[in-house]
Amino acid sequence: MTEQDLGFVHRWVPGRGSPLTALVLHGTGGDESDLLPLGAAVAPGAALLSPRGKVRENGAPRFFKRVALGVFDQVDLAERTDELVAFVRRAANVYGFDPTRVVAVGYSNGANIASSAFLRHPGIFARAVLFRPMVPFVPEPPPVLNGMPVYIAAGKVDPIARRENTEELLRVLNASGAAVTVRWEEAGHALTSGEVQGATDWLADLDRPPKRPRRYTSP
Repeated sequence: MTEQDLGFVHRWVPGRGSPLTALVLHGTGGDESDLLPLGAAVAPGAALLSPRGKVRENGAPRFFKRVALGVFDQVDLAERTDELVAFVRRAANVYGFDPTRVVAVGYSNGANIASSAFLRHPGIFARAVLFRPMVPFVPEPPPVLNGMPVYIAAGKVDPIARRENTEELLRVLNASGAAVTVRWEEAGHALTSGEVQGATDWLADLDRPPKRPRRYTSP
């Protein structure tokens, strides 16, 4: 598909047995192919929908503008978020995936616009995996997320997504009623294999039926 078809240059990979569709959102300088392996690792068998950010920062694709490192253009962020949400809804009609079974898998800038999307449009994602996120904005009043599962992987020594900024996102999500799982890594902005596997296990556990207690009978 082309940008004119759905609004974004993107990649679509059909699923293989999973009911989920992973919306894969790259970081600054990535593109629509960059994180397909990450999406496939986190959500095995899921369909993959991966758009390319339309903003350019010194030639590097991003999903929204920023004024400085960690300081976001809030007007542009709101407009680009609505644009991304409309893209997901159009893509569901075109590709025929279930719009209620979308998991956002975002890294850095992609994680930030994913957070902005479900904070502004609760219900757009069934769950979210956020690698190296920051708080995109503080909504007032907090939205109602109704226990939406969110996995956050953060680096303790990340010079970009600093700990205090990620902790502010946690406060926002907790105030909004999300069910948040946080994994802090002894790492910077680059991902580790352990936290990717952690996200895979977390997502798989959500769909496993609860274990029934064993019944014992007297001899």
